[in-house]
Amino acid sequence: MPASISWRKLVKKFRSLGFVGPYFGGRHLFMIKKELKVHIPNPHRGDISAGLINEITRQAGISKHEWDNA
Repeated sequence: MPASISWRKLVKKFRSLGFVGPYFGGRHLFMIKKELKVHIPNPHRGDISAGLINEITRQAGISKHEWDNA
């Protein structure tokens, strides 16, 4: 499972995996890769928990290997 990281590092990781954004939409921001749209948490002071990162990567179809090498 990925370790907890800051919001900025989360966005950088997703960009390195081919996602663009983040874009505003509804309550949360989202990032897009082709037809895949992944919601990400809004920026805040604390780190994003490993559990939430795991859930987001699962929904995006990103393997642990891909995440670790991004």
